Amino acid sequence: MSLRPFQQLPFAEIPALPRIPHPYFSVPTREVQVDVDGVGVSTHVKVHGQGPPLLLVHGLMTSSYSFRYVVEPLGQHFTCYVPDLPGAGQTEAVDVPYTPAFLGRFLLALTGALGIGGCACVANSMGGYVAMIAVLDADAASFSRLVVLHAPAVALRRHRLLGLAIRLPGSAHLLDALVRRNPQKWAHQKVHYQDETLKSQEEAKAYGAPLSTSQGRKAFWRYLHDTMDERVLQKFERDLQARRDRGQPFPIPLQLQYVAYDPMVPAITGPRLRSYLPDADYVELSQGSHFAHVDAVGAFLAPTLEFLRR
Repeated sequence: MSLRPFQQLPFAEIPALPRIPHPYFSVPTREVQVDVDGVGVSTHVKVHGQGPPLLLVHGLMTSSYSFRYVVEPLGQHFTCYVPDLPGAGQTEAVDVPYTPAFLGRFLLALTGALGIGGCACVANSMGGYVAMIAVLDADAASFSRLVVLHAPAVALRRHRLLGLAIRLPGSAHLLDALVRRNPQKWAHQKVHYQDETLKSQEEAKAYGAPLSTSQGRKAFWRYLHDTMDERVLQKFERDLQARRDRGQPFPIPLQLQYVAYDPMVPAITGPRLRSYLPDADYVELSQGSHFAHVDAVGAFLAPTLEFLRR
């Protein structure tokens, strides 16, 4: 099957199983109770590999399933802990504001509950933004190293437009109505790969499952309303700029990875974030998408392993 880059198949035509096999469903699972700000979150975590602990954090609209192609090669060097964030995958959708600060504290509370506090971390998309928040809030007591893959961590016009829309009265009910028509199709249409032949019904089911419940759809709305609030993104930028102007480096070794083109997060994001973090490693991937750990595994793994093992 030959498709142009980022050309999506109609939902009805995607195959039942992915064309490239993976070990995700055979990876052992742990259910961990994580307490954040007095709120208990029953958390689903995949654990695989051997060696020092490594936390893998997914982004919005996905789950731990997004790391299906890298958990095995990373597991040859690290013990990988791959959680589902609140309201995603099989983790409980708690009814609280999903602010970046809350989610950052969730990540640190999770590493504490797992007994891997201070581990290295690889985080994709929104997960990378939240992981950076966690580091800035907890300073060097958070992670030992952090790889951020294509995080939407600067405020752009699209965030302002999203904020205007998501704060309108009735936006939660409208989003709920749009998503519940066909959660799997919604998930398929909102995730974009450079190589769309990697899509499958299996993936649509994995990402659509939490959106099949009212609690999961509410959590999704909270991510858009709370986590991706352009006002919070603007404050994050100002804080990074102030640290740079004071000559204050990021608290831990940091690597930023961005692809040359991504329909989900504009290409300007990486260079702009890099301008605030001159001490960070910066890698521009020539292939792959927002989810390079899915559709450009080799390109993603090479700088990631080099940085983590440095």
